[in-house]
Amino acid sequence: MNIKTKFFTYHCFNSDNTYTLDARNLSLEDVQRLLKFEEQLNGSITSLLCLESLTDFEQQELSQIRNLFRSYYAAGKISEGQIKFLFLAPLMKLAGFYHFNIKITLEENIADISVEDEDTNIKGRMDILAVSKTQERIVTTPFWILVIESKNSSFNALEGLPQLLTYAYKSLENQTSVWGVTTNGMDYQFVYLQQGNPPIYQLLPKLDITRSESSIELLQVFKSICQL
Repeated sequence: MNIKTKFFTYHCFNSDNTYTLDARNLSLEDVQRLLKFEEQLNGSITSLLCLESLTDFEQQELSQIRNLFRSYYAAGKISEGQIKFLFLAPLMKLAGFYHFNIKITLEENIADISVEDEDTNIKGRMDILAVSKTQERIVTTPFWILVIESKNSSFNALEGLPQLLTYAYKSLENQTSVWGVTTNGMDYQFVYLQQGNPPIYQLLPKLDITRSESSIELLQVFKSICQL
């Protein structure tokens, strides 16, 4: 079954005889085929980022976030909204993303992606996007710093990867690389996307907020990306 047949049951033809696909319904195989992404595995986060030690204050705040997650997780499934509000927002604030030079947007529609040889358009809406607001960039083409896709705690964090890749794809038309992370609140899968023919995405080691050393590295990664 090809991609057109697969999605015809719930996506109709537009007047220009192209299919419109929802990014939420794409598999990783679909994304790799339609957008030509090539996957690479990278076992070392420090090959791409310089990680700085955390201050005592940052470690205390991180410990509170970690303990809060444990308490919610023990009580049952954690929703996407709770993950964004209770865990992602504090982590991003602690990492420095709440700064006047950075704009955070929520539930942002992506520009339509046209796949010409498939007569296909892809639409979607990303969960969280951090964009640089430096004067020279905001007037012309915003520079994407970090794209975040969240799932509720019952999902594997990697299930958000097809959406994340789709949402970040358009940014590579205007910048050489962009960072992304997909999470279920517990596990954080960072992805480094690069321009190229084909475009490449590197999967970094997964980080777990419930483990002390892993959560420290998680905040270090957020901080390093914020400072790029």
